[in-house]
Amino acid sequence: MSPNALRSILFVPANRPDRIAKALASPADAVIVDLEDAVADNDKAEARDTLEAFLADNPQAKLMVRVNAHGTPHQEPDLALCAHHAAITHLIVPKADSCEALEKAAACGKPLWPLIETARGLLALSRLVYVAGVERLSFGALDMSTELGLAPDTPGARQILDQARYQLVVHSHAAGLAPPIESPTPAIDDTQAISQAAMHAREMGFSGMLCIHPRQLAPVNQDFSPSEAEVAWASKVVESANLQGGAFSVNGQMVDAPVIARAQATLARHKACES
Repeated sequence: MSPNALRSILFVPANRPDRIAKALASPADAVIVDLEDAVADNDKAEARDTLEAFLADNPQAKLMVRVNAHGTPHQEPDLALCAHHAAITHLIVPKADSCEALEKAAACGKPLWPLIETARGLLALSRLVYVAGVERLSFGALDMSTELGLAPDTPGARQILDQARYQLVVHSHAAGLAPPIESPTPAIDDTQAISQAAMHAREMGFSGMLCIHPRQLAPVNQDFSPSEAEVAWASKVVESANLQGGAFSVNGQMVDAPVIARAQATLARHKACES
């Protein structure tokens, strides 16, 4: 699946190789093996060894890796491991807040997904998006909420976090990056809450969502895929555009070049999601 079509990206701890295998067999569009938050400080070296052994035993695997943050003693050995393995396709860089941090990670030669989860990272977006190697941004709403002292699940917190989302979307498009990836939601069994979070992010211009549990995958995949109604509308628009030039109407609404482009993008995403 092309990077622009990724909908669900599932985190698994690096020190649980059984979960890595299950994640790769799951409906997740991509898998992130986590060397950061999911692994205690005393277990970091063992987690790297476990991931190295998993890759040796599963040479066909394709994984993303979340390395430890810039300035920690764990990042350098994380980056050395990632640079050594072609099976590691992307790096997730947490607490991304400086060009220096991203340039160091980019030296591995892997595409970067900076994780914007601090106030400093948000303020640095206009520079971060132009660092060579950055492919797309991802959002860490939970960490940002904690740093900013936001009360969880309140209208005020949602307003502040949506302002952050707005900046990720605008800076991504201005720099020609792929659309950003939404923060994970803590809901695991509440399918409605997961779906609402996914749809809200999609409406704001995000193209996928980080997931922390396999039960989140089905609603996330569904809500980041074009619906049957959207595909039917897009097909009708493109078919009509092929038959007539200039502006015209479909279902009582005017269609011109920007609408045709949106319809073509919808069909392309549908095709990618189905493949």
